[in-house]
Amino acid sequence: MSSENGQADGGAEGAPPEQLALIRESVREAKVPRAKPRTWRGAALAKDLPVARVLVDKGVLHLDRYFDYAVPEELDEQAQPGVRVRVRFGAGRGRVREGRREGGGLIDGFLVERRAESDYSGPLAALAQVVSPEPVLGEELLGLARAVADRYAGSLADVLQLAVPPRSARAEQRPSPAPLPPPAAPDPGSWVRYERGAAFLESLASGGAPRAVWNALPGPRWSDELARAVAATLASGRGALVVVPDGRAAARVDAALIALLGAGRHALLTADAGPEKRYAQWLAVSRGSVRAVVGTRAAMFAPVRDLGLVAIWDDGDDSHSEQHAPQPHARDVLLLRAAQDKCAFLLGSWSCTVEAAQLVESGWARPLVAGREQVRRAAPLVRTVGDGDLARDEAARAARLPTLAWQVVREGLKHGPVLVQVPRRGYVPRMACAQCRAPARCRHCSGPLEARDAGALRCGWCGREENAWHCPECGSYRLRAQVVGARRTAEELGRAFPAVPVRTSGREHVLDTVPGAPALVVSTPGAEPEAEGGYAAALLLDGWAMLGRPDLRAGEDALRRWIAACALVRPQGERGTVVVVAEPTLRPVQALVRWDPVGHAVRELAERAELGFPPVSRMAAVSGPAQAVADFLGTVELPPDAEVLGPVPVPATQSGRPRRPGAPPPGEHWERALIRVPPGSGSALAAALKTAQAARMARGGGEAVRVRIDPPDIG
Repeated sequence: MSSENGQADGGAEGAPPEQLALIRESVREAKVPRAKPRTWRGAALAKDLPVARVLVDKGVLHLDRYFDYAVPEELDEQAQPGVRVRVRFGAGRGRVREGRREGGGLIDGFLVERRAESDYSGPLAALAQVVSPEPVLGEELLGLARAVADRYAGSLADVLQLAVPPRSARAEQRPSPAPLPPPAAPDPGSWVRYERGAAFLESLASGGAPRAVWNALPGPRWSDELARAVAATLASGRGALVVVPDGRAAARVDAALIALLGAGRHALLTADAGPEKRYAQWLAVSRGSVRAVVGTRAAMFAPVRDLGLVAIWDDGDDSHSEQHAPQPHARDVLLLRAAQDKCAFLLGSWSCTVEAAQLVESGWARPLVAGREQVRRAAPLVRTVGDGDLARDEAARAARLPTLAWQVVREGLKHGPVLVQVPRRGYVPRMACAQCRAPARCRHCSGPLEARDAGALRCGWCGREENAWHCPECGSYRLRAQVVGARRTAEELGRAFPAVPVRTSGREHVLDTVPGAPALVVSTPGAEPEAEGGYAAALLLDGWAMLGRPDLRAGEDALRRWIAACALVRPQGERGTVVVVAEPTLRPVQALVRWDPVGHAVRELAERAELGFPPVSRMAAVSGPAQAVADFLGTVELPPDAEVLGPVPVPATQSGRPRRPGAPPPGEHWERALIRVPPGSGSALAAALKTAQAARMARGGGEAVRVRIDPPDIG
């Protein structure tokens, strides 16, 4: 007998404790081999509904349809609509054995429907595996995803990549908490500051579906007001969804909801939570354990049951625009949900976008605003410094800090922190009137004019030359280059106020809050931290860097960023003061001084209507190599009322610099054409572009072109 046999006969009873511990640990760590997906050759099929209609996870447009598969009897119970499955994809008709198609690579997918018969006359392959019995794709979510795919000329599989988070087996194994009963309707709180605020909450609490565009008053109360709207919806027994631009805003609404309702009544869906925790929260929503959701962009698809309210905060923020195909915007997705579920809609912001103004002008939504006296009490005092003031100011020429700004900072530092907003570096310079500083625009399409080739003016959108430009505002014929970026502002301020601490917020390091002690807080737009008790003053420097951007939304976006910074400053009654360094005659600056973002948006909307630009019209951008764009435009069957602008060269991406959405890879030269159609033809335009793109992909071999519906930046 060998020693091994002797040890086997004796078992593990005589083994030392260390060996026993090692054996137990190795058994615990041993991975159970996973069963490979089968071909189910010769297996019996399900007796009832033996055909499964599957959406395969292929994001190419020419495969944007359902495929039929046979359901083996062993998978009959698990293969229910909405579950994740794996199927074999790509086998030809020649690979058939015993009446079943075999072969092909394994690919993930969603089981959409069980049917008694297939529309396909040939042999069907069988489902290879049910990945999880958890139904993650409900009928409402599938309908929403299809509507988004059609609107943005994309594939359903790409939309579901955005809508359904990746699976976590451990999260699925944990049960979700039991749902809590509806809370009591909240009191209006600070909603009484608005003319119809209390009535809006009452309608939500009684099961109504009001639609409102909310122009929030400056200050930190917006998160509590959003929380009360959610609580009123929950009190009616329905669900609520709130989408905010970033994790900082989500944390504020999350804290307001916990303070108002306690923990356990809502889910927080942000990328900061990590994949497993976020999927567990998403499952709690899908299972009906939680009726309210607060999250960033991806939460726009959250499967909230009995949806009663969809709300979005600061819809003009770039973060609401998805960068992955088909690049939907959170505002438009929530509008689709409001129409699909017939629920309430709330669009809130300190400022007002042109799209928000259009919702009110069309009568689809009602304005939710405060009276002018209430606005004056809540807003800070805004003062301006124009080019004429700078030219007469010796201090401004020496240190790039106007005397008025220096005085406001010095006075503000006696009472608290001072915010300094500095535009991001790297805006592309364009031309403006040398006298009144109005941006130079093309007479044909209102695109930005730029000087090329020995000073010849050419439109950056339609490519037409402009030989006789004159300013429509003042009549001047002289042009100047726009200001580009910030010029070491933080260092200049540090030298001007050497005894004051300087904090910076932007890029990779974004501050959430700062103490109420005197300090200079230099921030890029969108990264402004909140100050305890509010800022005593604020400086908005280099206004031309934002107003001079080559984009249709330059003025609207500059006003939105300025108002977002001013909303963090103390009211005028508490000596809160803002100084903006920009020409006071410009429309966005005047709107800031009057604190009238709604009036600015309404006027912008009227001008867009005259020019035929979004949101009055629908527009698509087609970009890629010059020959590829020309070939695509030559094959696409556009609606009869479509108009093509361009193509024009796309600014090249510099090596080592961030690549903007729609920009070419470094070293490549692209062109872009804009296609616009009047209201009512948007669906036809999206369908035509999707058909042409699908045909191009099916043929293969050509250079790819990018199609984007309603691009947020067309400058």
